[in-house]
Amino acid sequence: MIQLMDWYTIFKILHIISATILFGTGMGTAFFMYRSLFTDNINERLYAAKNTVIADYIFTLPAGIMQPISGVALIWIAGYDPLELWLKITYMLYIIALLCWLPVVWIQIKLKNILIECRQTNTPVPPEYGKLFKIWFWLGWPAFIGLIVIFYLMIAKPL
Repeated sequence: MIQLMDWYTIFKILHIISATILFGTGMGTAFFMYRSLFTDNINERLYAAKNTVIADYIFTLPAGIMQPISGVALIWIAGYDPLELWLKITYMLYIIALLCWLPVVWIQIKLKNILIECRQTNTPVPPEYGKLFKIWFWLGWPAFIGLIVIFYLMIAKPL
């Protein structure tokens, strides 16, 4: 039977790996999607949008689910008070990141669909695309900064 410390190690590994995937996939897809703005080739833009949506479903979503599961397990096993200030700040930042990510996913799908329609109808990309892209871009910043602060809080546990 696995001992208590073994469970802690397993959940810590899961927590670190899922945090890495969450942050890394977010950075990678944001870069990939942003760079697609610098081409007029609709197929290249569509390729970026399609793969960004796929990456969110394959990597970001499962990692985002694993984070609170493994986090709660670590809090319980390590005996932390779940209402410690550093943990409450972490919860708040994670919720903010989630609230930014949910519309980002919807926008990514919308951008992809706009590009599909433009390719099918051989029409230029409408101004709506640029407006949605700006919203997508700005929603990424609170999530990005929040995750960096969460990394700090997880390592330093300062409060």
